[in-house]
Amino acid sequence: MASRPVFLPVVEGSALVEERSFDFPWASGFAEVQKKKNIHSLHARARESGISNILEISTKSDEKVGRHLSAFSLKIYIGNEKFPLESVYQGAKVFEEGGPYPEIFSMSPREAKKFIRSEDRGNLLRFELDGKRFPLIPKNAFYDWLYIRSLVDHTDWIVKNVQYDAFTDIEFNPNKQVNCQARAFAEFISLVERKKIFDAAKDFTVFSNYLPAI
Repeated sequence: MASRPVFLPVVEGSALVEERSFDFPWASGFAEVQKKKNIHSLHARARESGISNILEISTKSDEKVGRHLSAFSLKIYIGNEKFPLESVYQGAKVFEEGGPYPEIFSMSPREAKKFIRSEDRGNLLRFELDGKRFPLIPKNAFYDWLYIRSLVDHTDWIVKNVQYDAFTDIEFNPNKQVNCQARAFAEFISLVERKKIFDAAKDFTVFSNYLPAI
């Protein structure tokens, strides 16, 4: 058995997202067919609780739009150039022994992650991007902010074409990881519904104030 979260946008109140976790039989293995089994099992359990219209956001999604919304597929403007979102996130890291690393922005996401993991750089201290510093707390704020920034120019298209009630990322294990593209997309939808998406995408502080300070 495994437990994985489902993220639902929240239109009113202080929280942007409701997170509900469900237990389901876990199909072990790295093959894509096993990943899809787990997605279907998680969605089936969520549907039993009344959550019926769910989009998996990952490279393993059955839906083309879910694959396109994967962080590994998205790009973000830094100045006048577009770079892979994941590579910018990795390159903005500042450690005790170095960083940031803007030279890896142009790498593929896998290459950028490999570069960061290639040696011991000490503890992560903060993020730096465009000459600005960003804190580690709220713990998922910087990643989620980059994610919504990468989507904001496509807001109108998303509103018309991505009409789901909840979102999952089968690769995300909350016991081992901090960042989750499904949660970030649920935040994006919540901000769109609140008519705050452009303010939040423009200003990190505006966005981070919506998140729990942990």
